[in-house]
Amino acid sequence: MTETITEKPGISAAIIVRNDRVLLVRRAIKEGELMWQFPAGAIEGDETAEAAAVRETLEETGLTVEAIKLLGERVHPKTGRLMSYTACEPVSGEAHVADADELDAVAWVTLDEIPNYVPYGLFEPVQEYLDSALGA
Repeated sequence: MTETITEKPGISAAIIVRNDRVLLVRRAIKEGELMWQFPAGAIEGDETAEAAAVRETLEETGLTVEAIKLLGERVHPKTGRLMSYTACEPVSGEAHVADADELDAVAWVTLDEIPNYVPYGLFEPVQEYLDSALGA
C-alpha cells in the first residue's frame, strides 16, 4: 500500500451533540463561504482523526469531549482539503471561545437551525448522524 503525501495536513472536525443541539463555532477569519462550522483543525504528525477532533475542540472551545466514532471522510468541496468527521460526546466543561485568534463565537443549534448557519448543506454521513442523534 502506498501513502499519498499532500501539501497540507488533513482537517478533523468534531460533531458534538448535547441536549438535542449540535455545537457550531464561528471562525474569527472567514474561510470563503465557511464561517460557521464544527470545531476543527489540522491533524498533527501521527495523530488520528479522532484524537485531532478531541484536541481541537478543547483548544478552540475549552470543552473536553470523547471521540465516539469516525463518521466519514471527504475532500471538502469548498476548500479542497481532506476532511474527517468524528462524532464526539461532551465529558466536561462548557463551550466558549477559548482561542480568540481562531474563533469569535460558539453556538449550540437545533437540527432545524443548522441551515441558518450552514446554508450549503452538510456532508451526508454527518447529516444522517445528526438526523438520528437529534431526532429528526
